[in-house]
Amino acid sequence: MSDQPLLKPLKNDHLELENRVVMAPMTRSRANNEGNVPNGDLQGLYYEQRASAGLIISEGSQISEKAVGYINTPGIHTEKQVEGWKEVTDRVHKAGGKIFIQLWHVGRISHPDFHDGELPHAPSAINPEQQSYTPEGFKDTVTPKEMTIDDIKQTVQDFRNAAANAMKAGFDGVEIHSSNGYLIHQFFNGTSNQRSDEYGGSIENRARFFFEVLDAIKEEVPEHKIGARFNPSLHGAFGMEMDEETIPTFDYVISKLNDYNLAYIHLSEPFTDVSDIPYAVDEIAKHYRPMYDGTLMINGGFDQESGNKVIEEGHADLVSFAKLYISNPDLVERFEHGLELAEWDEDTFYTPGKEGYTDYPKAEEAES
Repeated sequence: MSDQPLLKPLKNDHLELENRVVMAPMTRSRANNEGNVPNGDLQGLYYEQRASAGLIISEGSQISEKAVGYINTPGIHTEKQVEGWKEVTDRVHKAGGKIFIQLWHVGRISHPDFHDGELPHAPSAINPEQQSYTPEGFKDTVTPKEMTIDDIKQTVQDFRNAAANAMKAGFDGVEIHSSNGYLIHQFFNGTSNQRSDEYGGSIENRARFFFEVLDAIKEEVPEHKIGARFNPSLHGAFGMEMDEETIPTFDYVISKLNDYNLAYIHLSEPFTDVSDIPYAVDEIAKHYRPMYDGTLMINGGFDQESGNKVIEEGHADLVSFAKLYISNPDLVERFEHGLELAEWDEDTFYTPGKEGYTDYPKAEEAES
């Protein structure tokens, strides 16, 4: 079964990967310590176990204190966090793996409990009507503070600082989290961004913040080590609602990225059924493959069969897997040998400690 498209190497000017199976970024909430610091014994072991992936993309890691929106998520903005991530990247590299870090700012998907009572930041003062998982449990989101120009400039700088820290921590690259209803996505979308200045209104203005972040990160990280994640047809989740300009906005952004030399773009198929929405796209990879000249990674409910098919048909170069990687640290080997996949335990997705995190055995261990 080694002739599967998923198992073929990818080697171009941007990436050299042993296979096309990518571990998708997943929030696991294991940095339950003062300072939200990852460590080699826990996070390091978790990622090392999965190092046979062509590429690992780490869990979203906040670029600043203001970026936090979930408990026990690691950051990449303090010296202790950088030192913790060094232990992680060292273990992955010793195991022969490659790992990017996902740079994350949740924007309005947060709560004042994370910010000493101050409001979360967002493009506009519009409540997403979601829930935030705080130290005291789930709480309803609030109407956020509309970011000032100074707030925006500071956040761009925070992304740049986080990218510089990622390089110090030994990551092979960074992925900009521009997806899933978080801050950058909030700027893109007309239902969450109702600004009247240079960051709102036209498609070009709503895309401005993303490109300022990208250009700032380029000052610290070579372009070919930068990826970006997008979820163009996100609707009815994470506080996002599509409108007639949603897809044209992503068409503009992704087309413009042809002017850059990125490692990849990472796209998600719709999280919900959008077939009844006339201005949605329900086959993201097929829509954007002709539009984007670089490496395209696709995510969203793929299994071994559909992952091989999307590459074979030429709609994507890489496929990222999320939940399958929670319970199958040796996912590549299981694909290669046609082995049965282990089931995951949703009750331990976000709980502290090793259970449901580093205790899923590899197939050979399970057999013995």
